[in-house]
Amino acid sequence: MRWLLIRHGESVGNLEWRLQGQKEFPLSERGRLQAELVARRLAGMDIAAVYSSPMQRAWETAQAVARGLGLAARALPGVEEYDFGELSGLTWPEIQQRAPAVTTAMASGGGEFPDYPGEEGRERFRQRVCGALWGLQERHDRETVAVVTHAAAILVFLLDVLGLAYRRRLPFTLDNGSITVVETPTQRWPGAPPGVLVSLNDVCHLKEGE
Repeated sequence: MRWLLIRHGESVGNLEWRLQGQKEFPLSERGRLQAELVARRLAGMDIAAVYSSPMQRAWETAQAVARGLGLAARALPGVEEYDFGELSGLTWPEIQQRAPAVTTAMASGGGEFPDYPGEEGRERFRQRVCGALWGLQERHDRETVAVVTHAAAILVFLLDVLGLAYRRRLPFTLDNGSITVVETPTQRWPGAPPGVLVSLNDVCHLKEGE
C-alpha cells in the first residue's frame, strides 16, 4: 500500500502564528491556492480514495484534491491535529503571557515535550493517529490513497513507520501543501520497520504559485 500524506494548505491560524491544535481555522488565500496546486499535481494519478481529517483546514484542502481526481473526500476520524487543551488557538505572545513555562520549555531544547494545560497526551495522540492510518491498509491493500491531515499527525506516523521514538526534537519539517509518501514493502525481514519513507515534504508543485 502507498500513502500520500498531505499537509493541509496554509490556514488563517498558520498565517497568524497560532498554536492551532483542534481550534478551527479556514484556509487563507494562499492556502486555497496551495490546495489547488496539490490537486493539480495529483490529477490523473491512480489514487483509490481521498481521506481527510474532519477539521476545516484539512477538509477544504481535501475537497480540492478530491475534485481534481473525480472522487469524493472521505472523513477519517483519528487524524485530527493534537489537542493542546487550554492553549489551543492562542498566539505565541498570548501563550507567553498565560503559560510562560511552556515557552521556556520550548526554548530549552530538551528532549521532553512541554506540559500544556488540559492537553490530550502524546501517547493517546500517537495511538489514535497511527491506528487510523494503519487501519487503511486492510481496506486498501496494494492501492494508493491520499490522506490530508496535519503536520503533527504526519510526523507521529512517520516516527512509527521508521521505528523512532516520539520525542523532541522531531527530525522532520513539513510545509503547508507538502506531500510525503510512505509505502509498505512487499517483503519484510524480521525486525524491520513496518514501512518505507519514499519521499518527504515534497513541495515542488507549490513553486508555480510563488
